[in-house]
Amino acid sequence: MVREPHLLLIPYPAQGHVPPLLKLASKIAEHGIKVTFVNTEFIAAKIMATMPEKAEKGSLIRFVSIPDGIEPDDRNDPFKTKDCMFRVMPGHLKELIKKINQSDECEPISCVIADICLGWALELAHEMGIPRAALVPYGPPTLAISFHVKKIIDAGIIDNDGYAMPMTDEWISISEETHPWKRNEFNWSCPEEPMIQKIFLEITCAAAETVRISNWVLSNSIYELDSPNCDLVPKVLPIGPLLASNQSGNSAGSLIPEDSSCLRWLDKQAIGSVIYVALGSTTTLNQQQFEELALGLESSGQPFLWVVRSNLVNESLTRFPNGFKEKLAGRGKIVEWAAQEKVLAHSSVACFLSHCGWNSTTEGLSMGVPFLCWPYFADQYQNRRFICEVWKIGLDLTPDENGIVTRHEIQRKVRRLISDDGIKSNSLKIKEMARKSLVEGGSSFKNFERFISQVKSC
Repeated sequence: MVREPHLLLIPYPAQGHVPPLLKLASKIAEHGIKVTFVNTEFIAAKIMATMPEKAEKGSLIRFVSIPDGIEPDDRNDPFKTKDCMFRVMPGHLKELIKKINQSDECEPISCVIADICLGWALELAHEMGIPRAALVPYGPPTLAISFHVKKIIDAGIIDNDGYAMPMTDEWISISEETHPWKRNEFNWSCPEEPMIQKIFLEITCAAAETVRISNWVLSNSIYELDSPNCDLVPKVLPIGPLLASNQSGNSAGSLIPEDSSCLRWLDKQAIGSVIYVALGSTTTLNQQQFEELALGLESSGQPFLWVVRSNLVNESLTRFPNGFKEKLAGRGKIVEWAAQEKVLAHSSVACFLSHCGWNSTTEGLSMGVPFLCWPYFADQYQNRRFICEVWKIGLDLTPDENGIVTRHEIQRKVRRLISDDGIKSNSLKIKEMARKSLVEGGSSFKNFERFISQVKSC
């Protein structure tokens, strides 16, 4: 008797990592395959608070949770968080898999899919003899340099002192075909926080071993978008962009409640007029920079939708410029979080002022929206380089000599971007590339079908 496939999926427990894996779970379930989706108890509570419909009975996706071992007071400490997760979660995941495999109520786990940043979960599956796939939630350039970073260190191109910084100011290429990396723009670069940089580097270096032990490496990207970097990593199957625009309710995997009133507000705006401003879930600004951004949006003359998280400003109180909200009544809409795919797909949106996280990058280019780029850390700098210099679908916001992106820079770049027909044309071409990759016969479609076929035969 042929066993029905049963996949276990586990994301890295963070806002930017849960959504792509949950979108993948939905795509898998559409093929009639049972999925057990494993969150930490902390993340599960947030998801169920924002997406109660996900707990409906009869779904092929079953949500379960395991402890992460992190004390409430330690959740903002990256060192304690990493230590607790990696010490506590593996044992609980192993027990969960054993319990499922011994149960008479469902099929045993036939494949584990984990975020590539949770390499230990795939090592565990390897030890238990279960086929495994790594999902890469960042772009091909970051995956390629992660896979080759040890070779670059061994070659003496970057140092081996635990921080892996370039030995010279020259740009670094990992092949003749790929776009080079600039000093301090690696995905682990965080010079102002050296200990955090070491954590990022450890995760980066672990990627090569995770790729080695994985049966499949699923990339949330499009092969044609960056084939040179895709070709540098074995087993890669680009299956992106992972989208969920057709979902009702809140977006897949959002840990923050979304304000749907912004969609109704967008309905009232002129086509191609709105600046959408969203700097992700981790970017923080000081009060001076926050006020410059506000005044830049005001002076642009364009309507804008601005996502202002409660912790966007790294001070106890977020202060808008005097009279800012009153002067812009009707022209500006401020929300704490938004259903981003639906916003970007709206006809009134003209451009996306973004931190260039990979989820935001894939969502923006899939909707054909030009970018204003304001990277904060990690892979966002290289994503910005591709947006501005390779794909030519956006402009960079350049800080002044004091490190501030001024209101004048924002006003100037907004006006330039909105009037740039070349960038608009390129954005629509990339949008069409993304669309074609997902329909029957497209590269991502064929890669995903191949993966599903092989999983069913496990």
